[in-house]
Amino acid sequence: MEYLLQVKIGALIGLLLLTLLFGFIPAKVKWFRQTNGSETHRTVLSLISCFAGGVFLAACLLDIIPDYLSDISAALDVQKLETSFPLPEFIIAAGFFTVLILEKTVMHFRERRGAGEERAPLLSGNRNGHGHGAVTTPDLEDSAHHVHVDFQAHSPFRSFMLFLSLSLHSVFEGLAIGLQSTDSKVLEICIAILVHKSIIVFSLSVKLVQSAVQPAWVAAYIFVFAMMSPLGIAIGISVVEAALTSGALIQAILEGLAAGTFIYITFMEILPHELNSAGKQILKVLFILLGFTTMAALTFLG
Repeated sequence: MEYLLQVKIGALIGLLLLTLLFGFIPAKVKWFRQTNGSETHRTVLSLISCFAGGVFLAACLLDIIPDYLSDISAALDVQKLETSFPLPEFIIAAGFFTVLILEKTVMHFRERRGAGEERAPLLSGNRNGHGHGAVTTPDLEDSAHHVHVDFQAHSPFRSFMLFLSLSLHSVFEGLAIGLQSTDSKVLEICIAILVHKSIIVFSLSVKLVQSAVQPAWVAAYIFVFAMMSPLGIAIGISVVEAALTSGALIQAILEGLAAGTFIYITFMEILPHELNSAGKQILKVLFILLGFTTMAALTFLG
C-alpha cells in the first residue's frame, strides 16, 4: 500500500474517532440533559447554545457558502456554461425553500390530525433546559416571570434538517481529503477539518440534546454524522484510484442545496430561538460573537 493511501486511511479513522468523542460528550453527560436544574444551570446551557449558534453562523457564512460558490464556479467553467442568471444563488434559494415547504407541509398535516407533538414538550416541561420554566396555567400574562414560548423551536424536524445539511457538508469535506494527490496536503486539510468538525459536532450534539429528539436517535445522528467525512474520504479515494473526472457539477449542486438548508436552519431556527428568549441578552450576543469569532479564527488560520 502506497504511503499517500495510508495517510488518507489514517485521516479517515482519526476523523471518525474524534467526531464520535466530541459528539457524545453532550449526549452522554447528564448535566447537558437536565431540564429542572438551577437558574445558573439553565443560564449556562443557554450560553452554550448561543456559542453553538455563533459557530453555525460562521460555518454558514465563512465555510459552507464560500466552498459551494467556489466549487459551482469551477464546475460551470469546466462545463463551459455561461449565463447572466444568478444560478449559484438560485440553487441556494432552492435548498432554503425546499426545507421551508417540507416543514410547513409537515406542520399542516400534524395540525389537521391534531397531533401537536411539536408543541407539547415546550408547553408541558421546557425540554430545552433553559429559560424561566414552562407555564401552562391561565395566569400566563400575570406571571412574575416573562416566559418565552416558541412553539416550533428545536423541533425534531428542524433538528433532522440541521443534521442532514451538516452531514452533506461533511461528505464534501471528506471528499476534499480523498481527492488530494500529496500527503502534506492531506495532513494539512485533515488537521483543519479535525479542529473545525470537533466544534461543529459538539454544537450539533448540544442542539440535539436540547430538542425533543429521543436519546437513541441522538446517538444515531451523532454516529451517522461521524461517518460522513470518512465516507467522503472513501469516495475521494475511489475517484482518484478509478481516475474519474465527471460528477463535479452534481456535487456542486448538492452543496448548494445543503447550503440553502443550512441558511434556513441557522437564521430561522437557531438564532431566533436564543435571541427571542428572555434574560441576559447582552451576554447571549457576546457568546454568539465568541462562537463566530472562534470559527472565524480557525478559518483564518486554516
